[in-house]
Amino acid sequence: MAKAVSLALLVGGIVLLIFGFNAMESFSSEVSRVFTGTPTEDSIWMFVGGLVLTIVGLIGLMRGGRAA
Repeated sequence: MAKAVSLALLVGGIVLLIFGFNAMESFSSEVSRVFTGTPTEDSIWMFVGGLVLTIVGLIGLMRGGRAA
């Protein structure tokens, strides 16, 4: 069960990383970068959230879980 949750977190994190990366390369993010020097907040939060979920999922898979 714990491995399934860790795998789900890993997959969810990877999906958020992909969405965050795509959002950083979007037109609105480029416009925001021109005026403020940073991408939009949504893209940053998706990227950070994806990174955290990916790390938590990897740690969970490496630690292993008890056998069901």
